[in-house]
Amino acid sequence: MAKYHYHYCPEGIESRYELLVFNGENEPFLPLTDHYHDCIGRNDKSTALSYLKCLLPFFSWLDQSSNYQGKQVQWNEPPEAIRVAVEGYLMNEMRCKVREKNTFRLVNRTSKSPNTVNRFLSALKSFYKSLIRLEQYHYPNPLIDSYAILGEYKSQTEGVRKNKPRMPVEAGTEEAVPHRRLTDSYFKLINEEWQPEIIDDPRLPSHVYQAGKKVNWSLREVVIARILFESGARASEVIELTIGDYRSQRDFQEASTFNKGSHGKRVKVLRFGKDTVKLLMRYINKERVQYDEFQRTFDALPNEAPIFLTELGTPFSYEAWYYHWDKAIEECEIRLNPHKTRHWFVTTRLREIYNTSKTEAEINQRKNELIKYIKWKNTDTIKVYDHYFDEEKHREAHDQMLENMQKLESEYLNQKKNKRKKKPDLTVLENIKDVKIDPEIQALLDGLE
Repeated sequence: MAKYHYHYCPEGIESRYELLVFNGENEPFLPLTDHYHDCIGRNDKSTALSYLKCLLPFFSWLDQSSNYQGKQVQWNEPPEAIRVAVEGYLMNEMRCKVREKNTFRLVNRTSKSPNTVNRFLSALKSFYKSLIRLEQYHYPNPLIDSYAILGEYKSQTEGVRKNKPRMPVEAGTEEAVPHRRLTDSYFKLINEEWQPEIIDDPRLPSHVYQAGKKVNWSLREVVIARILFESGARASEVIELTIGDYRSQRDFQEASTFNKGSHGKRVKVLRFGKDTVKLLMRYINKERVQYDEFQRTFDALPNEAPIFLTELGTPFSYEAWYYHWDKAIEECEIRLNPHKTRHWFVTTRLREIYNTSKTEAEINQRKNELIKYIKWKNTDTIKVYDHYFDEEKHREAHDQMLENMQKLESEYLNQKKNKRKKKPDLTVLENIKDVKIDPEIQALLDGLE
C-alpha cells in the first residue's frame, strides 16, 4: 500500500481547502485535511505543516501494521486502541523504549530514534484536539492522561485540615502551593531537552544555491534562500517581509521583521550581504513587476505591499515557498529543513568570533551581541554551541600532542640509528619526599593509580 501524502490546491482552482491529504489508495483523507486547516487557525502555517509531516508516516503505518486484539486499528477508535497503536509505533518504528508508570507511559529515545519523537507526540495530541473540537472524534483525547490531571488537581486543592479544601491565599493560614504547569500527556518523553543542531559545513549555502539552479529557482527563491543563510532568520520572517520593513532601516543591508511570539510586531532587524541587496532590488524592479497588479517598481510601492508575490499577484506564503525549497533539497540529496539554516548561521558566526577575537572579554562581548541580534529568549542556548567549540579546541590540542609524540618518536629512532646508548636519558627525582606538590595535582596523580 502506498503512503499517505498531500497536495496543495492548484492555482486557479477555488476550494475551501488550500491543501488536501490523500490516503494510501489515493483517496482524500479529510481527518488530516481538517486538522491541518484547524491548526492553521491556531498556530502558524509552518507548525501546521510540520505536524502534518510527522503524522503522515504514522497514518500509513496505522493502515498497514497496527494491531489491537487481533484487528487493525482505525484512527477513530476508543482511546485504549489508539494508545496501544501509538505505543507499537513508538517502539517498532521510532525505536523508543516505552514503560508503564502509574496511569501513563514513559518514553525514552534510543540512539536509533529520530529527533522528531517529541514533535510526533505533540502533533498527534493536536490532531485529536482538533477532531474533538470539530466533533469528528467522540471519545476523550487518547494522548491526554486525565487521571494525572485529576490527581494533580486534587493535591493542589486539598488543605492541611483533614477532608477540607484549601483556604484561600489571602487567609494566610496555609502555605502557598508553588505554581507549576500540569503535565497532561499520556506518553511522557523523559530526559529530553531541546538542543540546537551544530551545522558546520561552510559550503552548505553553495550546495543549496546550486541545487536551486538545477531545479530552476526563480530570483524570488534565490533571494529568500540567501537572506536565510546570511541573516539567521526563520523562513516566515523573510517570506512575509513588506516593502515598509525594508524602507524602515537606514542601512540598505537591513530590514525589520517580527519575531516568534511578537504577534507581528517588528522587534528585530535582519542583516544580509551587498550582493543579496542587488538581487533583491533586481527582483522587486523586474521579476516582481510582472505579477504586481499595477506593475509598480520599488519607489512606487506602498509600505504595506509584500516584497514577495506569487505568479497570481498574491502574497507569497510559507507553503508555496516550501514546495520550491523541498525540490532543491531533494536535488542536492541532503536532509535540511529550513530552520537548520538558522543553526548554520549561528555556528558560522561563532566560529568567526572565536577565530578573530583576541581576548576572552572580546569573545563574551561579541557573543552577547549575537544573542541580542538572534533574539534568543533563553540565553543558555549558546552554551550548546560553546560546548561544541570547546570539544573542537580539545581535539586540535590533542592532535597537536599526537603530532609532537610522533615527531619525538621519529627523532628517537633516528638518534638510536646514529648512536647507541646504554640507557635512555630520563629525568628522575631521587627523593620524592623532598618535593612539595600542590594538593590538587597530588589528588590528580592519586586518581591515575
